[in-house]
Amino acid sequence: MNTQNLHANIKLDMRGLSCPAPLLGAKRVVDDLKNEQILLLVSDCPGTKDDLFSWAEQTNNEVLKTEPMPDGGTGYYIMKGKGTECKSNVILDIRGVLCPGPIVEAKKLLNGMKSGEVLKLISNCPGIRSDIIGWASMTDVTIIDTVEVATGEYEFFLQKG
Repeated sequence: MNTQNLHANIKLDMRGLSCPAPLLGAKRVVDDLKNEQILLLVSDCPGTKDDLFSWAEQTNNEVLKTEPMPDGGTGYYIMKGKGTECKSNVILDIRGVLCPGPIVEAKKLLNGMKSGEVLKLISNCPGIRSDIIGWASMTDVTIIDTVEVATGEYEFFLQKG
């Protein structure tokens, strides 16, 4: 998508409000947008950037562009519905745990799940990508999708066979 000349469907000016108010305001507006419509959120709270990017990672939305605004604050162009995100039945956020911990815990959860259900495993273990691929190839687990959400941090969508 060309982010040079983005057109916002709605502009929400939250300058002067501290976090989490800009994020909460953006969430309310984005919830009412149609897929692929764009909100321009303007905020001068220093925490807004981290809040927005974390929120976008956990939802089906995308921060397309940020830019300094001529009259102060930062503009965040947020598009509703960044595409198809795998749906999961269970989420295991095991960041900070080293291998083989993520696979051991994922196996425990998957053992209790029904065939066809999906586990979303979030891990930042340095060896997790190769470990998951090797483990899945030896089991009835299918890797539906792998997303690197930050440097060295992955979301794996694992379907029980």
